[in-house]
Amino acid sequence: MTVLLAGCTGQTGESTTSTTSSIGSSATATPTSGATTSESTTTASSTGTATSTATATATPTPTSTATPTPTPATPTPTPTLTASPTQSGPATGTEWTVTVTRVIDGDTMEVRFPNGETDTVRLLGVDTPETTLSRVSPDEFEGISETTAGRDHLYNWGQKATQFAEDELEGKQVTIVVDAQADRRGYYGRLLVYIYADSENFNKRLLTNGYARMYDSSFSKRSAFRSAESTAQRTSTGLWDFEDTSTPIEAPRSEEPDSSNSDIPPLPADGDYDCSHFDTQEQAQQVLDDSSGDPHRLDGDDDGVACESLP
Repeated sequence: MTVLLAGCTGQTGESTTSTTSSIGSSATATPTSGATTSESTTTASSTGTATSTATATATPTPTSTATPTPTPATPTPTPTLTASPTQSGPATGTEWTVTVTRVIDGDTMEVRFPNGETDTVRLLGVDTPETTLSRVSPDEFEGISETTAGRDHLYNWGQKATQFAEDELEGKQVTIVVDAQADRRGYYGRLLVYIYADSENFNKRLLTNGYARMYDSSFSKRSAFRSAESTAQRTSTGLWDFEDTSTPIEAPRSEEPDSSNSDIPPLPADGDYDCSHFDTQEQAQQVLDDSSGDPHRLDGDDDGVACESLP
């Protein structure tokens, strides 16, 4: 800073001029972070007026750009595969859900398998009375006499058993199961099964309700089936509710075929025929018809037809 002072006249009359120079000191402040540094100059004129000029330079504050946090990739869900029902037929497997398409009689039905095949099934371990009067066999049902009344009684119960099966099974989906302790198919090629309707064994229901007798063959549920049959007999349930005092039918039958028919092969040495002894189904049928019951077991499924596989 420079200041000029005018002299004043002293007692000697001389003028004195006094010049005073003053150099102001300049202070520089170190700006803090983000502050503005300014420089200031002040000039004093002879008029005593001070002029101050300030120049400010703004230091731009750096803009911080945030690095975006990457969004984790959303994993693509792996599709869940739902297994389709096994489209199996009667040739494979041991258990199927089938549709009963036709009831033939109380113990024989036609069913449709998941793969669309149809087959005839025979209920394992049970035998309902025949639905043809001439084929009714009272001697197969304990306590039913070989009389007109006895035959009529069984014929009527054969009809009732068929109706019961139609009401309970026809057109419905059921589960059928083969038995590892029994043959898979009977002599005539019918699949031997248990039927389960609403989780209940239908074969056993036939015995419990007196619609059938137990068929004496090899299968795993023999004990339970025998017990169900015995209870029905003891309580005179269903077909076991029979009492007949009439005279038995005197219809002589021979255990051997009529020897006058030369087309029938002679009785084997062991006294027992099987289907291999016959050339035609007609021959086997005559032996069956001429015998009391079926001593040679030519009618394996008890439908009254012998050796159905023969021509």
